[in-house]
Formats: sequence, C-alpha cells, structure tokens
Amino acid sequence: MKAIKAVIGFGSMLFAASAFALEIKPYSADTFAQIQKSGAGVALHFHADWCPTCRAQEKVFNGWKGNASVPVNLLVVDYDKERDLKNKLNVRTQSTLIVFKGDKEVARLAGKSDEKSLKEALLK
Repeated sequence: MKAIKAVIGFGSMLFAASAFALEIKPYSADTFAQIQKSGAGVALHFHADWCPTCRAQEKVFNGWKGNASVPVNLLVVDYDKERDLKNKLNVRTQSTLIVFKGDKEVARLAGKSDEKSLKEALLK
C-alpha cells in the first residue's frame, strides 16, 4: 500500500511540474489573449523558416520542452504572415522574442540564440 501511495504521489508531482513547464504552441490571437488574461507568462517568438537564427533559437526552445525550470508558454509567430501583429508590437526583424507577464511586456530580445540570453529573457 505504501508503494502504491508513493507511486501516485510521484506521478502527481510529475504532472504538477509539467503543468508549469515550457509549452510551445503556434500563435493564435485567441490563445495569446487567453494566456495573457490568466496572468501567466507568455512569450512570442517571431520565427521565419528561412532564418538560421530562428532555427537555432527553435532548437534551444525544443530542448526545454517540458522543463519546469522554464515555466512559460511560448507561442511561435509566423514572421512572414503576421504583419499586423509585427506592426502593433513594433517588431522589425525575425528571431525576435517578446516576453509578457499578463499584458505587460517584460523582455525583448532579437538575434540571440545562446541558451543563457534566451533563458534570462524568458524568466523575467
């Protein structure tokens, strides 16, 4: 019985940790608004398939999927298609990362693909 309780407790801890770990999803205005409304951390990654820096950033982000030390929602924005959003947020280049806490912008980073810079921005 103790073993079963221990397994259930461990499973619950894993579930709780994954609930507050990096999640990567495609951008949609509805998803972005919903996350902002909840007050949770959300980051927009302005990504272009043709951009080598974006691909390097993507590799770092994918390495953090499910990592509880990076408790943020990351929404991948298609840099070539989301022109209105780029204008609204004054994004001038692909590989731009903008981090929000609720509806407040707390960090912005462009052209960086090293783990340290990306993680520092995501954790602000």
